[in-house]
Amino acid sequence: MLAPEGVTPLLKGGCFCEAVTYSIYGPPLLSAYCHCTNCQRLTGKFLQAPNSSVSAEAWIGCPFVHTIHFKETDFVWSWHHMQPSDLDYYENPLKPYKRRFRCKQCGAPVASFNTRTQQYSVWGASLERGLEGEILRWEQVKPTAHQFYGTRMLDVNGELGKWEGYEGESARIG
Repeated sequence: MLAPEGVTPLLKGGCFCEAVTYSIYGPPLLSAYCHCTNCQRLTGKFLQAPNSSVSAEAWIGCPFVHTIHFKETDFVWSWHHMQPSDLDYYENPLKPYKRRFRCKQCGAPVASFNTRTQQYSVWGASLERGLEGEILRWEQVKPTAHQFYGTRMLDVNGELGKWEGYEGESARIG
């Protein structure tokens, strides 16, 4: 999709080095902390000490991600700043309908596209930030739930609902 002429994006974001950028022109369909095993495996790794007499454990990466879903028609790659060759992708063989995009230069994950739902997902960490480091327009994208909480790597305190799958479409577990 091309950016609508004369319309200001609702949100902007991109990778760490800013070689890959995007704009969003519509409200989120979903905004949640995702604890699914795919997000866990694609963003980090849980390590246990090799010596069983040592009880050290460590998490490298993120045990969950802030995922925000948008209609395909509301998401636009900012090609005027980047080239298609700046973008790399990965297709999980278990979910060939979902393609995850990352920057070839810095390696940061940027977005994913689901051909079944015709939706893009972006991660909160990739959104444009203000001078103090805050995510711009946070009130419009702040998470409303923890999804796939049954497969969590750590317990999370707080007021947000915890769901076995997607919020409102699965059993609430907390």
